[in-house]
Amino acid sequence: MYTPALVKTLVVGVAGGSGSGKTTIAHAIVESLPVGSCALLEHDCYYKDLSHLSPEARAKVNFDHPDSLDNELFAAHLDELRAQRGIDKPQYDFATHRRASEYARVEPAPVIVVEGILVLTDPQLRARMDVKVFVDTDADIRVMRRIRRDLEHRGRSFAQVRAQYYETVRPMHLAFVEPSKRYADVIVPEGGENRVALELIGAHLRAHLTKVRHGE
Repeated sequence: MYTPALVKTLVVGVAGGSGSGKTTIAHAIVESLPVGSCALLEHDCYYKDLSHLSPEARAKVNFDHPDSLDNELFAAHLDELRAQRGIDKPQYDFATHRRASEYARVEPAPVIVVEGILVLTDPQLRARMDVKVFVDTDADIRVMRRIRRDLEHRGRSFAQVRAQYYETVRPMHLAFVEPSKRYADVIVPEGGENRVALELIGAHLRAHLTKVRHGE
C-alpha cells in the first residue's frame, strides 16, 4: 500500500515518432510494475476539441503540430496527479476529430507514465518529468506501423494516410519530434523490442517504489 501523504511521484515521459513503439514501451513499463503503483497519461487524449469545425475543416488540421494539443490542460492534470488528486482524462475520437463526452478517471500513483510524439517538445511538460525517454526507430518501420494503425483502427483510407504523411507527419517529425531527442535521458532503439532498455527503466522505477514503501 502507498500512503498518499508520503508519496513522491515520479513522472516518466516517453516520446518518439509516430509508429516508433513508444506506446508499446509505455504500456510495458506500466505492466511491469505492481498494480496501483503506476498510472498512464496519453498525450493523444488531449487533442483540442474541433467540434466547432466542419468535418472537411477538421480533416485539414495539422495534428502533428504542438499547437494541436491542449498542453495547458495536460500540464494541469499532471500537477493534480503529482499533488495526489485524481483527474478526469479526456477521450478523443480520431475518426471524427472530436473530444468524446465520456472521461476516464485516473487516480494518483507513485509513478506516472506520460506518452506521446510531442511530450518532450514543450518546456512546461519537460519541467514536470523526472525521467525522459525517446524511442528511436527507423523511418521505414515507423511509416509501415502508422499505415496499419490508421487503416485498421482509425477509419482512414490509404490515400488519406499517404497525404497526411507527406503533408504533416514527416515535416513535423523533422521540425519537432526528432529535435526533441536532445532532451532525453534515455534513448531506446527499436521500440518495444528492446528488452534490455525496458529492464533498465523498470529497475529504476522499482527502486523508486521501494523507497516509497519505506517512506524515504
